[in-house]
Amino acid sequence: MTQQQTALQPMTPHDLTQIIFQHEKLFILDVRNQSDYHDWKIEGKGIESINIPYFDLIDGVEPALTHIPEGKKVLVVCAKEGSSIFVAEQLVEAGRSDVYYLAGGMKAWSEHLEPVKVGDLRDGGALYQFVRIGKGCLSYMVVSNGEAAIIDTLRMTDVYTDFASSHQVQITHTIDTHLHADHISGGKKLADQVGATYWLPAKDAEEVTFAYKKLEEGKEITVGNTKIAIQPIYSPGHTIGSTSLIIDDQYFLTGDILFVESIGRPDLAGKAEDWVSDLRHTLYSRYRELSNELIVLPAHFGKITELGEGGVVSARLQDLFENNPGLNITDEGDFRRAVTENLPPQPNAYQEIRQTNMGKIKPSPEEQQEMEIGPNRCAVHDK
Repeated sequence: MTQQQTALQPMTPHDLTQIIFQHEKLFILDVRNQSDYHDWKIEGKGIESINIPYFDLIDGVEPALTHIPEGKKVLVVCAKEGSSIFVAEQLVEAGRSDVYYLAGGMKAWSEHLEPVKVGDLRDGGALYQFVRIGKGCLSYMVVSNGEAAIIDTLRMTDVYTDFASSHQVQITHTIDTHLHADHISGGKKLADQVGATYWLPAKDAEEVTFAYKKLEEGKEITVGNTKIAIQPIYSPGHTIGSTSLIIDDQYFLTGDILFVESIGRPDLAGKAEDWVSDLRHTLYSRYRELSNELIVLPAHFGKITELGEGGVVSARLQDLFENNPGLNITDEGDFRRAVTENLPPQPNAYQEIRQTNMGKIKPSPEEQQEMEIGPNRCAVHDK
């Protein structure tokens, strides 16, 4: 990407992700409808964006030119790509340089996974986080001695198989910490593809239509011959079966129970009042029995500010006990109100997503893509 670009170029979701990770400056002209923009947009520390709908620019881009600063890299964004190419071409013709369009539009942005290394494991191997930056989903791959386990697998399974192939490891386990409601799990699909074992908490699996192995406390899942144990910890609250994982005695995968800046919501299965006490017990009792030095790795992030160095979303458990507002509500009644009232809107198509993850319905790939459009909303304080 040259500073004095004259011809229009695409910017891939990977390119955009790196810009956000590096806190580079970028000006975004989003030409989707206002409602879509306000519901879900591209954000970052160096990102400035405005929304001017495509239909306001069909007859010319003059309404946009006065808002676009000189000397900044400009990215035009739309839902699928076509409208952004048209507008970006007009900007280039109007004399603007360094203009790009987002390849694949927001649909591609929603599906992009960026693998980042979290750290090394003590007896060899490594832990990787796959950041679905456009939707705020996080999944993980544990690699040890030629084998890999994937936790909270997303439906874009090719990303994991390609990564495993490039690292010369075989995927032997896929694990879901709970039955997801905001995105379609790829755990069972990937396990079937590669001959791996698929794990799911039994209490979340009462209605599933397929075979699985019970993820439950007291069991250990070993990856490779170096005994990198994935130790399940029963931690209900977001769902009745939610199960956290301790990996290598140093990493704590909390699923959708605990996030860096918030806590999980208990209402996505319609049982908020029933599960509030479970959620509080998990967060205020069970987690406090664990080592404060564990590195928390959640299944989602709600705000771009939760991305740390290199794009990794993580925090020390002790720091969350001190700074996370959801872990510092001393009165039980106040806690109950906080996690059941004034919650963010529920995730798009979450009931259909739960049905899909149970195997009860089988939407087409296009339907699955549409079901997942928009932000995740699994936290109490996402907005």
